[in-house]
Amino acid sequence: MKIEDIREIGRRLFFEIGNIRLKPFASKHIGRGASGDMTFPIDKKAEEIIINFLETLKEPLSIVSEEYGTKEINRGGKKVLIDPIDGSKNAITGIPFYCSSIAVADGDTIGSISLAYVINLRTGDEFWAEKGGGAFFNGDKINTQKDDSIYLVAYEAHSPGNDIPKVIRLLSEAKRTRCFGSTALGLSHLAYGSISIFVTPALSRSFDFAGGWLLVKEAGGEFTDTMGNSVEDVGIRLKSSTTIFASGNRYLHNKALRLLNG
Repeated sequence: MKIEDIREIGRRLFFEIGNIRLKPFASKHIGRGASGDMTFPIDKKAEEIIINFLETLKEPLSIVSEEYGTKEINRGGKKVLIDPIDGSKNAITGIPFYCSSIAVADGDTIGSISLAYVINLRTGDEFWAEKGGGAFFNGDKINTQKDDSIYLVAYEAHSPGNDIPKVIRLLSEAKRTRCFGSTALGLSHLAYGSISIFVTPALSRSFDFAGGWLLVKEAGGEFTDTMGNSVEDVGIRLKSSTTIFASGNRYLHNKALRLLNG
């Protein structure tokens, strides 16, 4: 599978979903996906578009998707991690910040990811990365922040009462903070250089951050858990999870880790 194959999926997603602007809570959930989260029609539609295209490639692939679970194509092969709609709550409440995320791995761990792709489904903006080949935004090469100033910290708080106190010291040192509601897009914008630090103190599943991991690394950033440990050995499975801590560069990362854990 090549990055152009994945970009073709992105074009189809944007054509069929990009013009959908949902009204607040107009969409009802239709069950629960394999990950245990509620599934909405937009999740299902995006997943069907992605999997249907992957099947046309006639390649041996092993799919790990938030909604469907696992699926073998031609007896399985390279792992394809799919988050059909990252930011589902934004989508169903009418907030225009959500995406689809796809990552391809040659092995069974995060460290084996070789391709990553994230598309903003409201704007059509594409982020992608190839291992050893850099990270890109709409075809232009991108890089993370180069100095150690904490301009903007983005975070996800699955349970605000539990999560925000864990990161409050870091947030207090930032010039600005944001909670976007989409892990993949947040990490993509860190790779783009518009976010200094991205942190999720709650456990995130492998398909939530897989694409973002490669984007950040290829753009020159650092990516660990909130204790500073590598996430490269995290397994590519539905239930694999870890905390997330990403920064624009090593100096910024070490500075922020001291704030987070001091």
